[in-house]
Amino acid sequence: MKSYQGKTVYITGGSSGIGLAVAKQFAGAGANVAIFSRGQKKLDAALPMIEAAKASTEQKFLAVQLDVGNHVDVDAKMTATVRSFGAPDVLVNCAGTVWCNYFEQTPYDAYEQEMRTNFFGVRNMVTALLPFMKEKGGNIVNVSSTLGFIGVFGYAAYAPSKFAIIGFSEVIRAELKKHNIRVSVLCPPDTDTPQLAEENLTKPLETRAISGNAGLLQPEQVASAMIAGMERNRFMIVPGFMNHVSWLAKRWFPGLLFSFMDSDARKAQRGLSPRGDCPQSRRS
Repeated sequence: MKSYQGKTVYITGGSSGIGLAVAKQFAGAGANVAIFSRGQKKLDAALPMIEAAKASTEQKFLAVQLDVGNHVDVDAKMTATVRSFGAPDVLVNCAGTVWCNYFEQTPYDAYEQEMRTNFFGVRNMVTALLPFMKEKGGNIVNVSSTLGFIGVFGYAAYAPSKFAIIGFSEVIRAELKKHNIRVSVLCPPDTDTPQLAEENLTKPLETRAISGNAGLLQPEQVASAMIAGMERNRFMIVPGFMNHVSWLAKRWFPGLLFSFMDSDARKAQRGLSPRGDCPQSRRS
């Protein structure tokens, strides 16, 4: 990881999980780090952890309560933050929420919430900060998911919001090149975060059987992969060996990938996981 001394990094969803791990690593590389999240208590707990990772006493840190899905709130707070903290050299859009259940048990409100936070949150941050970033260039990393390129059983509300992030990122990748702004998309598999723990409460047995195949990463692994991919100017950043295999399979052999997932779902429906154990215990 290169030095980010004198650089400024904005991270939404920076109070926990992948976002917090990213914030710590940038702090360790000398960056000034601003994190944004809806929960003030989580922000208050996260900021000292990020500061503890700093490389020098000259670095600045900031935590701002923000609802990324509210474009009025985003516009106002980004303008104020840029004035007091400086424009970002790196913007990491990591804020997100997840709904996982059977399609027939997924209410309309879940679709609205997923799109509002996961997709519109990305759009709102990029829109608010682009006028400032255009002046000096930089990097934008939008966090999607494996569910952004593979529609998996149980994610009828979540997957579309993550697919949208990839499509949006492809468009702005082309449009922002003239401003020397590079765009990347991070697509992690299941990662050991509080969000995954919440998701597992309603996750169907079929989903457990399928999603277990891509492995489980730690937030620090995902953060390291993200920064390395961004520094290499990669558009798609797909951490994890099996996750990368899944991405290649979806691109070149989608029918084969679907057949494997369908087989796992059928086995779960018969009361057995692909390995013959009880599906409920696989992710405990």
